[in-house]
Amino acid sequence: MNRKENDNMTKQRFGMVLPITLLAYFLILMDNSIIFTSATEIGQSLHLSNAGLAWISNAYTLTFGGFLLLAGRLSDLLGRKRIFLIGLLIFGFSSLMIGLSDQVAVVIAMRALQGIGSSIIAPTTLALMMDAYQGEMREKAIAYYGATAGIGSSVGLLVGGGLTTFFSWEAGFLINVPLTLLLVFLAIKFVPNTPRTKTPIDLIGAILSVLALVAIIEGLTSNQWLTIVIGAVLFIIFIIYEARIENPLLPLTLFKNRVRSGAYLARLLFMMAMLPYWFFVPQVLQESYHFTALTAGLGFFPLTVVNFIASLYLPKLTNRLGNNLVLLIGEIFLLIGMTWTALSDLSAGYWLAIALPMTVIGLGQGLVLAPVTSAGLYQAPNHLSGIASGLTNTAHQVGGPIGLSLIVATTTKYHGEIGMMALYTGIALIVVASLVTRKVGK
Repeated sequence: MNRKENDNMTKQRFGMVLPITLLAYFLILMDNSIIFTSATEIGQSLHLSNAGLAWISNAYTLTFGGFLLLAGRLSDLLGRKRIFLIGLLIFGFSSLMIGLSDQVAVVIAMRALQGIGSSIIAPTTLALMMDAYQGEMREKAIAYYGATAGIGSSVGLLVGGGLTTFFSWEAGFLINVPLTLLLVFLAIKFVPNTPRTKTPIDLIGAILSVLALVAIIEGLTSNQWLTIVIGAVLFIIFIIYEARIENPLLPLTLFKNRVRSGAYLARLLFMMAMLPYWFFVPQVLQESYHFTALTAGLGFFPLTVVNFIASLYLPKLTNRLGNNLVLLIGEIFLLIGMTWTALSDLSAGYWLAIALPMTVIGLGQGLVLAPVTSAGLYQAPNHLSGIASGLTNTAHQVGGPIGLSLIVATTTKYHGEIGMMALYTGIALIVVASLVTRKVGK
């Protein structure tokens, strides 16, 4: 059998579930990144102050991060397809309203609703893949999922910059509408139904988890330490309550596995480094090199290309070396790239100061995301794959605000900001090194 025939067989075996889930996940990641390159135009169009503009991003971040655990558990209890379709409809409707409205209050409210839709889509896409594929096919699917996580964020910068430059910032949201409708059609036709369970929904746990996560994220993004403390106290109460009830929203048995627990921490630290990187670097490109919104997005092309190439070889590399060793190698490259960037002189120009170290960061990102996702689902029971996916995505979503708020609170210098990102990556490297003896994903 030649290679072309083998590739065709692989595509047939994947079916439609993989492209449907990857496109849905790509949409929510791209939408989050669009804000970074469109922020100036949005602020001017809606006549927003800096505080008002921050809420365009924060409203989405709060609900996205706050509802992830609940959404992940609901996909376990109420059926993946049903919850997935609800998430798509919420996301598409809110995107339409944002693109059509010129009222600040409506845009902020719809961004919050869009975050709820994203919080449903993110864990459900991963859980649908876990249901649909086994063995080597699952490894490949998760590798593509991890690549989408990295590429989606980078491409979002490019798409946001392009649409804003050639059309308007509203186009970045309106483009979601036809794509969401397409996904709804494809999901109805091709995604199999999963049965509902008779397990009651933990409403008290759901309320506590949402309030705790929203308070923590809001406190971090607005630098309100009292709010952070309130959120932390609520989260402790949530954990104590979950440990005492029969059917918890968050089964604490998920944390008993050393590999999964380490993966959640590594994912948190990864986003503590990468979200600030995606946030600060476009600003530097525009301020230091006078890039436009579009060219700032294009400035991430080295990262995107290397990330994509790494994802193509990742399944073979993981099969040969094991999941944790690949994850460790990825963290090493990520640390080298961040350190290189922190030590680079901006006066050397874009290619030497930004682009070259960015290729190393792209390689590290490409080698980290899929393995850390796989480790977060390691040996998770099928009936808990939704909440395990929710935990993985919660770590991803909460990590960014934590990293960004700590950087903002401690430094205003570009090299100091990148240095903090390198510090987070170094801690992640230590965490991953402790897991290297485990054979994950083999």
